[in-house]
Amino acid sequence: MTQTTVTTPGSPGPQRTRTGGGAVRLARFRDLALVPAIVLLIVVGALIEPAFLSVDNLTNVLQQQTELSLLVLAEALILIAGKFDLSLESTVGLAPALAVGLVIPAASAGLGTEWPAVLAIPLCLVIGMLIGAFNGLLILRFKLSAFIVTLGMLIVLRGLQIGFTGGQNLFALPESFLYLGNARWLGLPASIWICAVAYIAGIVVLGYFRHGRSIYAIGGNVDAARAAGVRTDRVLWTVFIIGSLLAALAGLLMTGRLGSVAAAQGNGMIFTVFAAAVIGGVSLDGGKGTLFGALCGVLVLGLINNILTLAGVSAQWIQAIYGAIILIALMLARLTTGQAQD
Repeated sequence: MTQTTVTTPGSPGPQRTRTGGGAVRLARFRDLALVPAIVLLIVVGALIEPAFLSVDNLTNVLQQQTELSLLVLAEALILIAGKFDLSLESTVGLAPALAVGLVIPAASAGLGTEWPAVLAIPLCLVIGMLIGAFNGLLILRFKLSAFIVTLGMLIVLRGLQIGFTGGQNLFALPESFLYLGNARWLGLPASIWICAVAYIAGIVVLGYFRHGRSIYAIGGNVDAARAAGVRTDRVLWTVFIIGSLLAALAGLLMTGRLGSVAAAQGNGMIFTVFAAAVIGGVSLDGGKGTLFGALCGVLVLGLINNILTLAGVSAQWIQAIYGAIILIALMLARLTTGQAQD
């Protein structure tokens, strides 16, 4: 029985030992079911507003969802591994803000260090990795709750950003920070290409590499995975670091696109991140879900947001709609897999 439990979570369909092959097919169908839903949303959008199908509008929808999609990719990896990270939304703000603060002069709300501007992007990414490493240290070495640790880090990181910036937006950005958020490669924004490469790499690693499959194994049954020889703590620590790295990258792209680091950058994004992940079939219980499904969840929310905006619906109602979508997704998960997303 132990061998069966260990090998199954490492496969693309970790539910095989729990509910049989039929459940695996249904779970995969639930991921693919979002594709016709996306097509339906495109048709509805075209009927509501003909400009919806314009190349500029669709490109804007994709570009505006790149930061969210990177956060969803990060959270999906962590959720599949059976953990949580609520601090990702604060990393989106702190990592670029601190990196910029280290290179701009004090007169521009910097820290006064005035490091070379060429270090701005590497600093942003390294700061993100350090945040993930610290989260992993507290969770894995001190055996603390991932939910509580990352909730505390969310508050701490937000406070640090507001503290050293004085609650002000940072506008004196290095040119390198502006490039990735505004550049176009082969006719599309660079951020779209970066996001596509990140998802392709994640899908390939999870599906075809031993370390990727071990993430499913850990999320399905960490004790069984450890008994099978998987270095669970090392894998989980790596997942936390990669997750925060992706969050820092999302903050970098958002900063470049908006032209500044907002004092509240990333605030509230984590709720939308979980909505997209759950809609895409990623289980909050660990060990189940696909990155393709998570990406489809991002696209669904992005299209809904764009359609509601074009239809003149107040932005205040969008959060309520997101919450309703989460509840519907939970009910669909119950119907398609026979299990709730606890």
